Amino acid sequence: MKKILIGVGVLGVMSFTTNQLVNTFLLSEAINNVQDMKEWMVQDQYNEVIDSVYADYYIKRLDETEDMLIDFYNVNTNK
Repeated sequence: MKKILIGVGVLGVMSFTTNQLVNTFLLSEAINNVQDMKEWMVQDQYNEVIDSVYADYYIKRLDETEDMLIDFYNVNTNK
């Protein structure tokens, strides 16, 4: 009986760890995507592809989104 409980416990821990790693990876990728979009927006603004007023607005919103994602990451990984 103890061996069964130990086996179930080990599987539970492995499952939790795997899910946490996947979630951390996905969150990291989301942050990277936002950073890429900010770089593209800065380049489009520099190359005058988009009006500066709109570019500034988009960059501001992307900064806010990046900050929220980083805060969420920090809260959920530093328990």
